[in-house]
Formats: sequence, structure tokens, C-alpha cells
Amino acid sequence: MTEPTRDRRRPRRRRGRSHRGPGAGLRTVREYSAGGLVVDGLDREIQLVALIRTVNRGGRKRWTVPKGHIEVGEKAEDAAIREIAEETGIYGEVLAPLGTSRYWFRAQDRIVHKTVHHYLLRFVDGELCAGDHEVAEVAWVPLDELPSRFSHADERELGQIAARLVAVLRTQGREALPALPHNAPRRRPQTHSIASNSADPAGPRDGARGAGQAT
Repeated sequence: MTEPTRDRRRPRRRRGRSHRGPGAGLRTVREYSAGGLVVDGLDREIQLVALIRTVNRGGRKRWTVPKGHIEVGEKAEDAAIREIAEETGIYGEVLAPLGTSRYWFRAQDRIVHKTVHHYLLRFVDGELCAGDHEVAEVAWVPLDELPSRFSHADERELGQIAARLVAVLRTQGREALPALPHNAPRRRPQTHSIASNSADPAGPRDGARGAGQAT
């Protein structure tokens, strides 16, 4: 008698419900933010960029890109303008995409997979000031100093992309910049998570996808 065959296929995993590594077994959520680099002095020899300095729960300070969650009804670039204004007191006009960064971190009862859309903006109005309780300091930093200010490789890459795009803008005009990608307004609310430990986000940080490739 022929022995019945056995289905040796592995059971299908439910997407977005598990995580390997520290915190395995916790539920996984995805969160989306937007922000960017506001540049002043595009008509001058030296360009300045607005940065914020944050302090994590371990007391460590670091310079970073102003950004925040995309709210319901907002497009990514609109969220970037709003979040930058809330954190720095200044308003910018979006000129071009800088790229998209992805990383993960643990937040109490969940693992958060974070996607951040970054933009290059032109300074329009406002006065630089720390307008958010999470921001310890704000400053105008020379564009060519960005790589030395950032602690994460993906942010240093954003600074390099910004420098290249500013050079293109100054020599070839705005029409030579990469076009903004199409994105629809967010339809559903999302969680707002904070890392549960004192360290910076624990997961691997993907390098920023180049300008014109933000999704």
C-alpha cells in the first residue's frame, strides 16, 4: 500500500505580527514620520541649515533632523512643514525629496518599524527657537558641517544629498531638482511611540534612499 504523502510546507507566517531579535514575540507596528532640512542663504556664499538637539532618557544629546508623525489628512511633505515649524519655530517651502530612512526600536509593549520621509526646504519665515518639549536646542549650522554634527550614518548621508541638491539649485535652477513623489494624505491614525530604553533606536538603520526615490 502506498504511504500517504505529507505536506511538508511550513505554515504561512502572518505579516507584521512577529519580530526576530530582542523583543521577539511582541506585536509589531509601523509608524510613519516626515521632516527635513530647512536651508537659508541660498543666494549667499554660505548656506545655513536648521537642526535640533534632543536628549534621550540616558541623558545623551545629539543633533538631528527635525521631524514628526504624519497625521490623518496630511501628505508627507505637509507633515514635514508642520513638524519643522513646531520644533524650530521656522517655516519652509518644500523643494525636493532627500530620501527615506527606516529603522526599528522597542517601545514598551511593541516593536516599532519606523519610516521617515525627508525633504529639502527653503527658509520662508519665522525665528529659530526650541518650540517643543523634546527639543533641547536649535541652531543654524553651516551646510558643509552637517556630516560632523550627525551621529547616524543615514543622517550624514542626508546632509551629503542636501549639499548636492543645493549646488544643483544654485547652478541650474529649481527645475533641475528631482520631482516630489506622489503620495496620498494619510487615512488612518497611527500610534505615537517612544523608545522604552535610554539608547537610541536599537534596530539597523537603512541608509537614506537617494533623492527622487522617497516613497
